[in-house]
Amino acid sequence: MIVEKRAEIITKWIDDYCKNTSFDPKSLVVGISGGIDSSVVSTLCAKTGRKTIVLTMPIKQIKSQHDLSLEHAKWLKNNFKNVEHHLLQMDKIFDSFSQALNGFNNEHGFANSRARLRMATLYQVAAANSGIVVGTGNKVEDFGVGFYTKYGDGGVDISPIADCTKTQVWELGKHLGVSDSIVNSQPTDGLWDDGRNDVQQLGMTYQELEKAMNNKNDVNYKKYLKIREKNLHKINPIPVCKFDE
Repeated sequence: MIVEKRAEIITKWIDDYCKNTSFDPKSLVVGISGGIDSSVVSTLCAKTGRKTIVLTMPIKQIKSQHDLSLEHAKWLKNNFKNVEHHLLQMDKIFDSFSQALNGFNNEHGFANSRARLRMATLYQVAAANSGIVVGTGNKVEDFGVGFYTKYGDGGVDISPIADCTKTQVWELGKHLGVSDSIVNSQPTDGLWDDGRNDVQQLGMTYQELEKAMNNKNDVNYKKYLKIREKNLHKINPIPVCKFDE
């Protein structure tokens, strides 16, 4: 599918969801990190013409990552009259949270908690604006290897690019006019003080993951499966104890 058609389909899908859902949302709320996924999703939301609220929520953020999110917010505001941007400094919230729970630290530190604090913030803003939270996960992350935080960036109302590979998201970014500095930046979840990127965490590039997802004979297929299997608890539905009554 050509990228222009893909962008049109996703934009219409977002708008149709809002028209047809019983909730009748008045706004679309997106957290922007300076990465390609959130930049593409926020742009597609803006293209619907609906009120689009983008939130920058730095928590001990690496300056270069934060600068990219501000750059994208400025670009959105300059190109779409329906976009509203809020910079929410969350360092103090995170400090209070991590200090109160300092006896419950683990090998991941409080990385996933950063994502969950942002999720709670997105829903508070959405509730105040009769809106919905729009997810930014792609097909490789969300349904391939489960590379997201459960009830963090995985806690959303709709997921417009969840059937797009990372390569397709990069193509969408270029087509939509997203800044080259964002398109060409190393993907990262922005949850670590040391600024580690996705490749360092996964041990594979997105190009390698995509090949492995589509080919059981790929040299990296077993490695892909190992990553996926440990995260199936995120991808699969919540287990329910059922009764035959």
